[in-house]
This record gives sequence, C-alpha cells and structure tokens, in this order.
Amino acid sequence: MTSQSSHVNRWRAFALLAVAFFMTVVDLTIVNVSLPTIGADLHFSETNLQWVVTAYALTFGGFLLLGGRAADLLGRRRILMVGLALFGAASLAAGLATAAGFMIGARAVQGLGAAIMLPAALSIVMNMFQEGAERNKALGIWGGLGAGGATVGVIAGGLLTRYAGWEYIFYLNVPISVVALLLAPRIVPESRLDTVRRKFDAAGALTGTAGLVLLVDAISQAPQYGWGDARTIGVLAAAALLLAAFLLIERRVTDPILPLQIFRLRTLAGANIAGLLLGGSFYAFIFVGTLYMQQVLHYSALQSGLAWLAASLTSIALAGLSQALVTRGATKIVMAAGMAMIGAGAIWAAQAPVDGDFLADLAGPMVVSGAGTAFAFIPISIAALAGIKEHQAGLASGLLNTSQQLGGALGIAIASSVATSHTQTLLHTGHAAPAALTGGFQQALWVLGGIALLAIPAIFALVRHEAVPTAVAETSDRDPQPALACTN
Repeated sequence: MTSQSSHVNRWRAFALLAVAFFMTVVDLTIVNVSLPTIGADLHFSETNLQWVVTAYALTFGGFLLLGGRAADLLGRRRILMVGLALFGAASLAAGLATAAGFMIGARAVQGLGAAIMLPAALSIVMNMFQEGAERNKALGIWGGLGAGGATVGVIAGGLLTRYAGWEYIFYLNVPISVVALLLAPRIVPESRLDTVRRKFDAAGALTGTAGLVLLVDAISQAPQYGWGDARTIGVLAAAALLLAAFLLIERRVTDPILPLQIFRLRTLAGANIAGLLLGGSFYAFIFVGTLYMQQVLHYSALQSGLAWLAASLTSIALAGLSQALVTRGATKIVMAAGMAMIGAGAIWAAQAPVDGDFLADLAGPMVVSGAGTAFAFIPISIAALAGIKEHQAGLASGLLNTSQQLGGALGIAIASSVATSHTQTLLHTGHAAPAALTGGFQQALWVLGGIALLAIPAIFALVRHEAVPTAVAETSDRDPQPALACTN
C-alpha cells in the first residue's frame, strides 16, 4: 500500500469514527428541548424528568473505562461494532417508549452502547495517527465535534420535535448506526493489545457506576425529600461507601479498570479535571438555559433549539483558531481562557430577567460560552492524550470521555437541585411562578459559572506547556506511517 493511499484510508476511517462520536455527543443534549413534550406524553414527574438526560450520561460515563479496557483486549473495531449495535437498538427502543420507566431504561442502555463504542473509536484514532502534528489535527477536529455536538443536539432536537415528533430524535440514530456497522469492517482497521491476560475489572466498574448513580440520585431528589431527610443521608452514605470501595478495588486488583498511577501524568490529570468541570458547567448550562427559555419565556422546542445557534456557530467558527493556538504551544492558556469564557457566559446568563429578550439577555452569553467550548474542548482533547502509549490508548480515551460525561451528569443534577430548591423557596414566600422559576434558574447559573471557573487553578497547576509542543516537534523525525497491531 502506498503512503498516499494509507493517508487517504486513515482519514476515511477517521470520518466514520468521527460520525460515531458526534452521534453520542449529540444524544447527550438532543432531548433537552423535547423534555417538556416527552414529560407530558409519558407522564414524568418534575423531579424525574432530568433522568431522561442523566440516565444516558451516567451509564455513558460510568462504563467508559470498562469499554476502553474491552476494546484494548478484545479488538477495537469489534467492540466499536458491538457498541454501535447496542446504541442503535436502544435508540429504537427509546423512540417506541410509552412509559417513563421504559424511557429511562432505554436511555440507560443507549448510554451503555455509547460507552462501549466511544473509547474504541478514539483508541483507533490514537493508533492510526502517530503523536505529533497529524494526530493533533485529528484530535482538534475530534474536540471541535465535541464542542459543536452539544449545541447541534439542541438545534436538531428542536427541528425534529417541531416537524416530526420527539420520537424521531431517537429514530435518527438507527439508520446512522446501521450504515456505520456496514462500513466499519471495510474501512476501519482492527487492532488490540498483544497480551494473554484478558481480565476485566467488573467489580470496579459496578461499584464506581453504582456509587455515581446513587450520588446523582441523592443530589437530584434532595429538593423533594430535604437534605436532612433520612433517605437523602442514607443514599449519600451508600454512594460514599461504594465510591470508597471502588478506590480500594482499584488499588488492589491486578488489572484495574482505572490504574490510579496514570494520574501521575500531570497534564493528563489537569486535562481530565478540566474535562469534568467542562461537562459539569456547559452541559448543565444548556439544560438550564433551555428550561428557562421554554418554561419562563415560553419558547417552543424549535425556537429554543434555534436560539442555541449563537453558541454553535461561534464554536465552529473558532475551532480552527483554537487548534492552531494549541499546536503552537498555548495549550494551558487556551484551555484556561475557554473555561473562563464558559463561566462568564453562565454568569452573564444568570442576569436574564423574568421578561427576558433573546438579543438583549441571551445572545451575548451564548456567543461567549460558544467561544469557550471551542477554546476548552480542543485543548482538553489533545492534552488528555499527549504522551499516551499504545497500551494506554483505551484507558486514556475512556478516562477523558468519562470525565466529561460524568461531569455533565453531576452538573445537571446539581443545577436541577439548586433551581428546584430556590424556586420552591420563592414560591413559599409569595413570588409568582414565572418569577420563582427565573430566580431558581438564575441561582443555578451562578453555581454553574463557579464550577467552570474552578477549572482555571487546576489547569495552571497541572497542565504543562511543553507536553503537546514537544510531540509536534518530534513528528518530523519519525516515519509517518501508523503502528497498528493488525488482527484482521
């Protein structure tokens, strides 16, 4: 095979993998504008409605590390195809849902499919492109898709809900999954670690995921039961015990799902902390902002989706600049600036009044936060994988996406809890419903702005300027062909 044809084949495979990734990111937010419609049709309670989003995010984030381990050991293309099949089937089930419990279950399985598929896809990308300029280009595009996918999901959700019905936000995934399944064996190379040990840390995966599920449940249900209620305290205690057990298991098992020593890589640790806080702030900002537009300003699903174009277009427009700045050695500065913009956008949006106007009160915050996603997602995607060896590809890619997805689940739960608690307080003191809802959303947005800004000291303390530029400088000294352990 010639170098030119190998180059073309790599990017053809990358395009398919990028579509799979984009689909999983879109599905995290595509339901946001449809939540009121889904809630009414399937008879959701107000406190349980957020589980349509968080059920997906939790299983997605909770099983990503196990998905990455399975991909490394069993074959990355094979696991990618298993994830695609599960994701497509669960999407069909979600579209056919007629009850709240069935919808939450289908979304949880959909998240599991994404968790199996995504680290396999990113591991393949890592192994197709050597560390340096070409991999940075691929990861820059990958990060740009992550930044744009969140807001594209809201827009697509509005369009489909308005013109086809909320069911079609799930049906859309089915043909995409089928086409990807048919093409993957033809254009995506197979690879896995050459090892005789194929042990899976199931205990770690289950304790970690169960602990996080209980933590999110306790936070989201606290406004209904009260923070001092025995149920809330009991669930929080159980979550703490399970997460402590997870850490103990990871320290003692031979093949942990999360080898804790990987956090000795300071740039990786800093990028993952930033990824956690990015998910916790921006994904939750979309959730709260959409509810404000629909419940206070009475926007339709379509109007809410189109409003987020301000963020999406800004993110897309600045993605190339972000990648260029990172490649030139400004990783830390770009990442910190992005998180500062997301925080500033959320805090600015917290000033929106009960009779808010899009141009006066929302367009500015959305543009600023959209710019922030371009400057945060891309350097986080590159820095979290800089210096990673082939045998760590599944772990590192799974860890990066785990940070972002679990951040989103926790951020949405925190925002929902803060907004609901403050709204109830305002209602009990005589405020009208629109003013009480606005006050609750404002309080949540202040909290989300603070979450984003927390990333800045972690970035400056941990992320190393030289981590990515060194890899770029070394690129010209190596053969451009990728090193794959092929097992076709």
